[in-house]
Amino acid sequence: MFAIEVDNLTKKFGELTAVDSISIKVKEGELLGLLGPNGAGKTTTISMLSTLLKPTAGTARISGFEIAKEAGYVRENIGIVFQEPSLDDQLTGFENLDFHSRMYGLSKAERAVRISKMLGLVDLTDKAKVLVENYSGGMKRRLEIARSLIHKPKVLFLDEPTIGLDAQTRRHIWDYIKKLNREEKVTIVLTTHYMEEADFLCDRVAIIDYGKIVAINTPKNLKKLVEADVILLEIQIKNIKFQKFLEYVKKISWVRRIRNYNGFLALNVLDAERKIPKIMNIARHFQVRVNSVNLHKPSLEDVFLRFTGRTIREEECKPEKGGHRLIPLK
Repeated sequence: MFAIEVDNLTKKFGELTAVDSISIKVKEGELLGLLGPNGAGKTTTISMLSTLLKPTAGTARISGFEIAKEAGYVRENIGIVFQEPSLDDQLTGFENLDFHSRMYGLSKAERAVRISKMLGLVDLTDKAKVLVENYSGGMKRRLEIARSLIHKPKVLFLDEPTIGLDAQTRRHIWDYIKKLNREEKVTIVLTTHYMEEADFLCDRVAIIDYGKIVAINTPKNLKKLVEADVILLEIQIKNIKFQKFLEYVKKISWVRRIRNYNGFLALNVLDAERKIPKIMNIARHFQVRVNSVNLHKPSLEDVFLRFTGRTIREEECKPEKGGHRLIPLK
């Protein structure tokens, strides 16, 4: 059974096509990530699926209900956590959940059970009577997740759920998302531009660029598409010596793919650890100065680069912490 069925969904704002005829099916209980840079169409897609925006063309069904014609039923079956905070800071954590559950018509007895369970799920039981204005950023995000689940939705939308949080808090939020997916058996669609977040959390990842889904599969299978390790050379590329070096490297059989951008040369190479000395000798032969070498195994960053020709990172070409090995050269 599919919890979500999307068919040629499109959204235009004047001449701008924000979402361009996307089609996708999400199984019940699946955790799907929409991965892409800011402006790729992720939030617009979520907004249409949650009935906040009307599609320009195409359609979608959530739990069997059509998003345009049966919006009321769709809303009964979904929860959503927005990018921007939407809690009432002047209420306690308990009061925020109580108000939300009343809006969904839960009885007093139902409210007591669900609020207690949700506070426990996100480890906020001891903070239930504390005003939200005194919560940390991570606590607020956890409370928003709890609030979105209070009415037992079948589908949960998380729009950049960890944006603005520090690395440690972000990892804790990941654990809560995994936990609720498992314990609440809720289908989850989350948007993110964090590669490691999509890789850690998602059963499948749909890579979105300029409103189109350019690839969709499990993180493992997507990374297999890269086919080789990646050597990233920081190098002076605007000179004749570099061009001769590049032409030579292109002819090497064990170099599968070459891309150069913004002062970096990316080589997809088999058995990269053993090939770095050879690459350095070749660069030395052509009198090309290499300032640093960055070696890493295929990642979703490389998958995105393969399908779009550019990096997703806001600070392009900066290595991921903990994911790469840096070899500084003097």
